[in-house]
Amino acid sequence: QVQLVESGGALVQPGGSLRLSCAASGSISSFNLMGWYRQAPGKERELVATMSYSGSTNYTHSVEGRFTISRDSAKRTVSLQMNSLKPEDTAVYYCHARSFGWPATTYWGQGTQVTVSS
Repeated sequence: QVQLVESGGALVQPGGSLRLSCAASGSISSFNLMGWYRQAPGKERELVATMSYSGSTNYTHSVEGRFTISRDSAKRTVSLQMNSLKPEDTAVYYCHARSFGWPATTYWGQGTQVTVSS
């Protein structure tokens, strides 16, 4: 059973930075896609950033230029570097992974809280 465990969430002031990490229980090479989603209070969960097996990345428009997704296959982690944080970035951030094959299997972490406030 694959497990994804997020860490790094915290309270940070506007303009600050945070780095979220997602540790997978197995090899991340078994995933076709990994990424980060977030859910703010009263809103639907939305995609933040993804990275494919080939290394292609995709970001939601509101975080382009501020957030960077990366992976370390040896450490079985996917990270999200978040810079120039804004109050509207406040949300629970979830790690997501999708397996190869059809139908694909999706996995979710338990979430980590990011609060941007002065």
